[in-house]
Amino acid sequence: MRQTNKKVEEFIRVDHAGERGAVKIYEGQLLALNTIVKNDNLKKTIEDMKEHEIEHCEFFENEIKKRKIKPTKFLPLWDLLGVGLGFGSTLLGKKAAMLCTASVEEVIDKHYLDQINQLGPDEKELKKKITKFRQDELDHKDIAYEEGASKKGFYSIMDKIIKTGSKIAIRISEKV
Repeated sequence: MRQTNKKVEEFIRVDHAGERGAVKIYEGQLLALNTIVKNDNLKKTIEDMKEHEIEHCEFFENEIKKRKIKPTKFLPLWDLLGVGLGFGSTLLGKKAAMLCTASVEEVIDKHYLDQINQLGPDEKELKKKITKFRQDELDHKDIAYEEGASKKGFYSIMDKIIKTGSKIAIRISEKV
């Protein structure tokens, strides 16, 4: 039973960090869109997706407090990297900004699916929330491709970098 509790603790810690990271990526994108890049349609799309991420983040923030779980020590670094990734990807243009979303969401899809498959009947509510959040993330991925995300040429390299960074952040945040 103790192993399960430790595993659930890791799930909540990493999901909290990930959802907060998603909010920070969108904040970085909106910063670029409000200062340097002008694209009102893209801004509206990102604002809508950010609302879901805030809802997800608040849920895990509450779980962390309720279950007395320590958040990852890397939150300040993830915040900076998230804003930087969002800002930088948006400076590269709409395709890059949307690829950023698609790449992260593809990693999160698998990550959440792994968690859903590991959660037992004693964590029905958590499993239900993660299932809903996974669907939101899949919707974001679909929107990103509809809005022009591409993996052609330079973008394939960007995709690999973002996915690798996301996977590293997940591994670190589970444990520390």
